[in-house]
Amino acid sequence: MKDVVVTLVHLSQYLVIGYFLALNTVYLVLLVVAGRTIPRLARRRRLTGLDDLATSPLTPPVSIVTAAYNEEPTIVESVRAMLALRYPRHEVVLVDDGSRDGTFDRLREAFGLVPVERVRPQEITSREPARAVYVSTHSVPLTVVRTENSGKADSLNLGIDLASHPLVCMVDADSLLDEDALLTLAQPFVADPLHVVAAGGVIRPVNDSVVRHGQVAEPRVPKGWLPRIQVVEYLRAFLMGRTGWARLHGLLIISGAFGLYRRDVLPEGVGGMNADSLGEDFELVVRLHRHLRDRHRPYRIEFVPEPVCWTEVPDSGRVLARQRRRWHRGLYETLLRHRRMLLRARYGVIGMVAYPYFVLFELLAPLLEVWGLITVCVGFGFGLVSAPLALLFLLAAFGYAVLLSLLALLLDELGLHRYRRLGDLAAVAAATVVENLGYRQLTALWRLQGWWASLRKGTPVWGEMTRSGFAGTTPLDHGSHATVPETAAGQAPTGARSPAAAPRDRGTSH
Repeated sequence: MKDVVVTLVHLSQYLVIGYFLALNTVYLVLLVVAGRTIPRLARRRRLTGLDDLATSPLTPPVSIVTAAYNEEPTIVESVRAMLALRYPRHEVVLVDDGSRDGTFDRLREAFGLVPVERVRPQEITSREPARAVYVSTHSVPLTVVRTENSGKADSLNLGIDLASHPLVCMVDADSLLDEDALLTLAQPFVADPLHVVAAGGVIRPVNDSVVRHGQVAEPRVPKGWLPRIQVVEYLRAFLMGRTGWARLHGLLIISGAFGLYRRDVLPEGVGGMNADSLGEDFELVVRLHRHLRDRHRPYRIEFVPEPVCWTEVPDSGRVLARQRRRWHRGLYETLLRHRRMLLRARYGVIGMVAYPYFVLFELLAPLLEVWGLITVCVGFGFGLVSAPLALLFLLAAFGYAVLLSLLALLLDELGLHRYRRLGDLAAVAAATVVENLGYRQLTALWRLQGWWASLRKGTPVWGEMTRSGFAGTTPLDHGSHATVPETAAGQAPTGARSPAAAPRDRGTSH
């Protein structure tokens, strides 16, 4: 028995060390690529011609599509903020997903909604039809669609089908966009209208930031350690991970809270969002890659690190645990659904590099992390692990993780400089250390639980998230403490959803 344990521990040591070296090699590549990209974008910012785009009649119109459920306290100001975005021509298509509070009444009163007859193209199917369609009498491009509750993904499909512009931007109803976010995200489509089919922007936690008139007036680092650590995760995921993968033509994720798509590619064999998926935004991008590659069509899916969407993240361990379980469950189910892309040369970088990465270093990561901790403990118990060697390895892993996070923070400061207070930078730097003292281990355990639930085909539980609201004094700065059901990605909730409702964003990929 002892010989078996000895062999198992030794093999596990080699496996963990090999995995550690391979993972960090990938991280280094992504960091180098992102490190060359973000400062260059920052230098070009003054020459990007946003003012020209904002006034040009050639800038493609955008339909902002959003789904809302029980958003009475915030919905009016959120819609006003979307309508006020700097863009030459855009409309807002809001789908009221069977709200049971006064969401629609608030909208009708604020925007003078009146019913209209609207022929639905039915290019993208949805489970629930439109009960009624309303437009504003206040000379604003707002369309409100009422439907029965069927979940966010299905409601978005209904909104996309009714959208009238060539570009469709999917945004969460209670997220906040920078004033020029939509304009910046549209730049790749203007530069290469024939090949760019989708683009994503940055998601940042808004907890404890100051919000005025639908805009984040003063970004601040959250006061609590849980949301503060998530700031580190988001910086690492978006500025290092997604920037790097986009430059390598291997981007597999666009956040469900802020993504821009060419509408014409969604009906043709793609069919919009998958209402049965727990990670419908991740699954949509993978499906886009697969569909276009199968038809040998040249295309590009871009990531733009400058436009920012601000959203609330979980500030309790209970809510965070549910979120990470669902993220990993959505990851597993999407990778399983499109497993034929794995190591297939016809899918290029996606099939040969990005897909294997997500299997090895995203899906299997929590399993190997937990297994490594278990074997180390067993090894100590049998006297098979050298304490100095184990300590050295742990310090190396710990130090490298902190270094990566600090470099992501440095990239943010060099390229975007969002946090202007020295105290905020010090708080984020401290969070890079605290993250490794139990937080990462807990998230690994939660992700394993989500994977196990998926293997057992258990019913997903959405639960509730208590929203703290935005800090500030203007109408949108509602300090509401209403308890509403949480959506995925730890971002600002869009209200209770039926079990058909899928999470918005798989979120950070570390």
